[in-house]
Amino acid sequence: MISSQEILANGGVVVRKGDHEKEEYFYSLVHRPRYDDWSFPKGKQDDGEDPLECALREVLEETGYKCRPVQEIRSTIYRDSSGRSKRVRYWLMLVAEGEFTPNEEVDSLAWIPFHLATNALTYDRDREVLESAQNALSELQLD
Repeated sequence: MISSQEILANGGVVVRKGDHEKEEYFYSLVHRPRYDDWSFPKGKQDDGEDPLECALREVLEETGYKCRPVQEIRSTIYRDSSGRSKRVRYWLMLVAEGEFTPNEEVDSLAWIPFHLATNALTYDRDREVLESAQNALSELQLD
């Protein structure tokens, strides 16, 4: 049965500068054992919660990283496993501080350059989000 209720969720495409690699930025991809997939940190928005605050909270909960939002990037809309429409808004984020510790939702985190991240992601919709983040990074002067 398909529900008409839309699920609202928010997440982050978390990046950090590379040290010794040619790639300037590395992207944080998370592995979720529940779905056995590689994706971006995200989660459902609480009633009355600001979308950006939700994204920052979800990134912190799933990755252990406090981040600085840079700008909103591409959103996705898809049907979840219950047939409900799910809209996920994403923000490009820079790591401010923190450390990853495996948890119930995310058992592994990988820092991957763009050219490898496109193949590592499980879903095509996430590849579109990654492309949006890469385009935003190329237009911005970040330091």
